[in-house]
Amino acid sequence: TPLYSSAASDVYKRQSKNRSATNNNLYQLKRSLKMASTIESSIGNPKTSMALLKVLAENSFDSILVTDATAKGKIIYANKTFKKLTGHDPSEVIGKTPRILQGVGTDKKVIERLSLALKTGNTFEGKAINYKKDGTPFIMFWRVRPIKVGKTIEAWVAIQREGSVI
Repeated sequence: TPLYSSAASDVYKRQSKNRSATNNNLYQLKRSLKMASTIESSIGNPKTSMALLKVLAENSFDSILVTDATAKGKIIYANKTFKKLTGHDPSEVIGKTPRILQGVGTDKKVIERLSLALKTGNTFEGKAINYKKDGTPFIMFWRVRPIKVGKTIEAWVAIQREGSVI
């Protein structure tokens, strides 16, 4: 019986460790859910939501560009990092389209993929050669996501960053 007791003891110890790990995982999950609900509740207030979004957009290391949901896709917002990336002042680009960044080296196939994503309401991720205000080409990586209210796309947000100067 000493062998049985030792084996039983080992099984008990392993089960105990597994329960401890499971409990720790459950604790972490509950903690994560609590944090998520705290963020959701703080965003539930429209004034807080706007303040939070403003801080995020204005302090991002990435360029953020928002366009309306019309077929023309006119720019309705650009953060200050957009100017660092492109040389265009955000106030200059309001009402224009992001096509102001395109030029002869911009890959038409990438633009076709983007156009299809916009028409179908899907997300897009890609890279292309774009052009700064002074005409300097650069590689831009970007993600485009719809801003939906319910099932309606209200606007599009593009998060952009420079890959390398050509």
